[in-house]
Amino acid sequence: MKKSILSLATALVALASSNASAFELLSYGNFDHWITRQISESHILGGNTKTVYEIGPTQTIVGNKPYVNLGGSPWGTSNVYAKVHGIVKASNAVYPDAHNGGHCAKLTTKLEHVKALGIINMDVLVGGTIFTGQMIEPVKSTSNPYANMNMGIRFTKRPKYLQFDYKLYAPSGNRIYSSGFGKKKELPGKDHAEGFLLLQYRWEDAKGNIHAKRVGTARQRFSTSTSSWVNAHRIPVLYGDIRNHSGFQSYMDLIPKAKSYYARNSKGKMVPVVEEGWASADQTPTHAIVMCSSACGTAY
Repeated sequence: MKKSILSLATALVALASSNASAFELLSYGNFDHWITRQISESHILGGNTKTVYEIGPTQTIVGNKPYVNLGGSPWGTSNVYAKVHGIVKASNAVYPDAHNGGHCAKLTTKLEHVKALGIINMDVLVGGTIFTGQMIEPVKSTSNPYANMNMGIRFTKRPKYLQFDYKLYAPSGNRIYSSGFGKKKELPGKDHAEGFLLLQYRWEDAKGNIHAKRVGTARQRFSTSTSSWVNAHRIPVLYGDIRNHSGFQSYMDLIPKAKSYYARNSKGKMVPVVEEGWASADQTPTHAIVMCSSACGTAY
C-alpha cells in the first residue's frame, strides 16, 4: 500500500448454521459499543494525548493503563498502548464508524512514525485487526508481535459458516514492509484484507506447552474494492484435513511453527500454540480464533 491506505469495514460478525435464518452473533459483534481510551504519550514524542478504541461496553478510560477485556467482550484489537525503552506511544488502526443506523469496525493500515532524538527512530507498519482474544499491554517490542496477542477463546460448537458484512477500499501499488528495524522496504504484489475462523482442538502438556490440531477452517482474502456494503457474506467452514478440497488455498494450511499464534497457558505464561496436524472431520473443537484484518502475511 504505497502512500495510501487499505481500509476494511466490517460489521455483524456471526457464526451461522446451514439455515439462512439461524446465526449466532458473536458478543459485541455488531460493533455498536466501544471503549474510548485516552493515553498520554511521552513528552519526548510531543506529549500528545491519543484516543485509542476497544470493542466492549461503552465507557471512557483516562490514563496510561494496560487494557484487559471488559464486559465479557471477546475482542482484542491491534490498537495498543506501547512502552518501549520507557517511551510511551499509542497506536490506533481500528475505529468505530457509522453503518446502517448503528456502527461498524473500520480497520485501516497505517504507518506509525516514532522518533525521539538519540533514543529511538522507527517506522512501523500497523494493520488494523480485530481478533477473538486479548492484546497483552503494554507492548514493549515489535520483534515478536504474536507474543503480545493471546489468541482464541474457548468454543465447542461446529458452525457451517463465518458470516459478516463488509466494505473494502483496496488501493493499487506494491506493499510496504516496515517493522521498525532497518529501512522501509517495498515488496512486489498487492496487499489483501482477510477474514477467517480457525477452530482448534488444544491441549497442554506437563511443561506448559500448548499443542493444537486444526478442526475447522474458514478463511478468505479480499483484494478488490467494493462500491457498497456486501451484506451477510459467508465463508464456509471446512472440517478436517482440507488440503484436497477444491476450495483449498495455500493460506488455509496449518500455521507454520515459526509463525505460531500465542496463548496464555495454565501457568500464566504466553507460549506458542503449535498446530501439529489436522483433526478428524468430526472432532469437537476447544477453541476458536476469529480475525478480520486490513492486511495479511508477515506481521508489519
